[in-house]
Amino acid sequence: MSTETETPAPEQPESAETTEPRPNFMRLFGRYLIEANSVMVTIYSLVMAFFIGAVLLIVSDEGVRSTWTYFFARPQDALSASWNLVYDSYLALFQGAILNLNTLEAFRAGDVEFGNLLRPLSETLLNATPLIFTGLAVGLAFRAGLFNIGAQGQMIFGMLGALVIGFTLNLPAAIHLPLAVIAGAVAGGIFGAVPGVLKATTGAHEVISSIMLNNIAALFLVWAIGSQFLHSETKSELVTKPVNETATLPTLLSSFNPSLRVNLALLLGVAAAVFVWWLLSKSTFGFRIRAVGFNEHASATAGMRIGATYTTTMAAAGALAGLAGAALSLGVGASGITTNTALEYGFDGITVALLGRAKPGGIVAAAILFGALKAGSLSAQPAVPVDISILLQAIIVLFIAAPALVKAILHLRAPRGGLVTLEAKGW
Repeated sequence: MSTETETPAPEQPESAETTEPRPNFMRLFGRYLIEANSVMVTIYSLVMAFFIGAVLLIVSDEGVRSTWTYFFARPQDALSASWNLVYDSYLALFQGAILNLNTLEAFRAGDVEFGNLLRPLSETLLNATPLIFTGLAVGLAFRAGLFNIGAQGQMIFGMLGALVIGFTLNLPAAIHLPLAVIAGAVAGGIFGAVPGVLKATTGAHEVISSIMLNNIAALFLVWAIGSQFLHSETKSELVTKPVNETATLPTLLSSFNPSLRVNLALLLGVAAAVFVWWLLSKSTFGFRIRAVGFNEHASATAGMRIGATYTTTMAAAGALAGLAGAALSLGVGASGITTNTALEYGFDGITVALLGRAKPGGIVAAAILFGALKAGSLSAQPAVPVDISILLQAIIVLFIAAPALVKAILHLRAPRGGLVTLEAKGW
């Protein structure tokens, strides 16, 4: 009689799920915090910029600096004076840009109206509006591998185009205002297409040509304002004629307080950001822009017309910058523009695009941040030097443009795929 022996089955190796527990949310979040990804680099850049700004505030203040001369004898004097200076300075920036706490107390006591609370926020959004357009103009060109440094000149021509239509025509507001806005976009688009055409036909780099065009636009603005056609008929200083009331951008918060200056251009800027997002993400033209920006040689092999893409992209970017000019000439400059109306919004758009990583949502957020810094620094004078706003912007851009520097300073881990930077090709 034979006996059956049972052969034990070989042991199965434990699965990876049993040997390595799945990391929980806190562990994943912790890894994300110490990784040099685009989000954390942006956040750390802001934190380090405000920290360096605080150090420079302390160094530049003679009274606080003197307390550090006897630090080892009475360290509390230096620390207290430094903290009070930084706290008061940044609080003044906050109150000038977001909410004035003294006005809030007066409103609670019934001494001021609700509209007064909105004034700092209104000024922030007013300053952010042109930056949204110019940031989008620079960011859109970035996605095609182009560096549109000519947004300043495109904005100036957009400002002039909207101004001419604004005071020469007598039409109903429903027709006049859209026509003036479109004129600004068209003027900026034509001026923006010039570097694209030069690059497509001659290989001229857009940075060089657009820098020269910026100077041409600035000098043309001075000549145009002084011409008989544009110069004010009632003022002797260098200012243009005002646009008709039917071409003036309506304010958004005037029902709360007539002095609140933020206007319809803000909503147009947000709409433009949504349109650029759709253009880049959903349209064939946007796919061509991204493909050329990623690899122009592969795109040419696939049959894409590189020169035409450069031209149309720069024209679209110029139209966006032209909308910034229209927002100025039909908004804050509706009573007449001067050579100072354009300020440096075009050049600031470069920093906004860098901080926003050339993405429409990020550009809107960066524009609001820079608008807050500008409004806050202007309101906080003379307690806070106005240059502190420019300083913070410069430091932020320095870190954003060099993520490897942030990674080295904070000893962050390299993200998957390596560090991501914005590049413009063609040098």
